[in-house]
Amino acid sequence: MAEITAALVKELRERTGQGMMDCKKALTAAGGDIEKAIDDMRAAGAIKAAKKAGNIAAEGAIAVKVADDNTRAVIIEVNSQTDFLALQDDFKNFVNSSVEKAFAEKMTDAAPLIAAQETDREALVAKCGENVNIRRLTTVEADLVGSYLHGHRIGVLVALKGGSVELAKEIAMHVAASNPQFLDPSQVSEEAVAKEKEIFLALNEDKIKGKPAEIVEKMVAGRISKFLAEASLVEQAFVKDPDVKVGELAKKAGAEIVSFVRYEVGEGIERAEVDFAAEVAAQVAATKQ
Repeated sequence: MAEITAALVKELRERTGQGMMDCKKALTAAGGDIEKAIDDMRAAGAIKAAKKAGNIAAEGAIAVKVADDNTRAVIIEVNSQTDFLALQDDFKNFVNSSVEKAFAEKMTDAAPLIAAQETDREALVAKCGENVNIRRLTTVEADLVGSYLHGHRIGVLVALKGGSVELAKEIAMHVAASNPQFLDPSQVSEEAVAKEKEIFLALNEDKIKGKPAEIVEKMVAGRISKFLAEASLVEQAFVKDPDVKVGELAKKAGAEIVSFVRYEVGEGIERAEVDFAAEVAAQVAATKQ
């Protein structure tokens, strides 16, 4: 029998979302075989959604579906409580059927998809014991739409006027890596610029103290210019060739970037912080009572 180490228990806990003592018992019963322990826990219904408000569905997967002529595409996010479930066939099948339905019925909002998939969602939850939610959906239509999936956690759609599918995919890969907040500087709101200026002044209070107003204004203008470049897709340096801006890359290929959508699993969802060491200590203390 393999040694039941703390690292092995921690790995099983992270993969299943179950308590430390439950994971240790499962590993002991499975002779230290983590895969068998997982199978045994699933068979016993142990891997289940805890009925506590703190258990949030912030893992999951992104899926995309693009038309054969590349003029339309849909992207969705489906959440689960653990990444373990997101890698299982039952969950993958639900995600795939969801994106196929959204595409076939030309849905532009998550609400009708949620309603249409509710029976299948409930069946999946009953089977796997985890909470599962269809979170969001975006449909993009353009002269040309390209996509890129980075594993199951990041998905991007890029709409172009002109260009090629290969170019759209290259730009989508860049978006996945660089996460721009805006398409171009004109889309950056006055509020965002004002906030960036406020942050810059606060962080550089000592450096600007006593300097003439015109010098301070030039310093601020330089920071805002850098902010716009960092935040805007067309102004970013292309990840595969930093000497070329993304906007220039598209222009050289006879294309214009119309829009982009970037989804990342769990972004914006407040997650409960779990202190593994504190949990172990609490479990040990409980066994001594």
